[in-house]
Amino acid sequence: PYHVSINQNLFLEASLHSSDPLLELFLDTCVASPTRHNFTTKSYAIIKNGCAKDPSYATYSSPHRRTLRFKFNAFQFIRSNPEVYLQCELVVCRAYDYSSRCYQGCVQRSKREASS
Repeated sequence: PYHVSINQNLFLEASLHSSDPLLELFLDTCVASPTRHNFTTKSYAIIKNGCAKDPSYATYSSPHRRTLRFKFNAFQFIRSNPEVYLQCELVVCRAYDYSSRCYQGCVQRSKREASS
């Protein structure tokens, strides 16, 4: 566990440990939950499909393509225990592959039109 105060900046780093220098990481989705086993019903998206959903989310440069750095403000779920669990999905891509998910960035999913 990592203890932080509400609204304190929470800095995170993810690294890919590989001998291949032509791999890179992309943060696709990061979701918070008040429980460690359920990230669907009571959850809060910090980043989804590469798009920032939380206004405090920010990325930071890193010395390597295989390292991601980002931050968001710590928060607590209302009427829940004080723990917040984080689940992130990262994508590994071949560097300079401009057709890969890493280079698409934020992907807005179009909503389906409702019929009358």
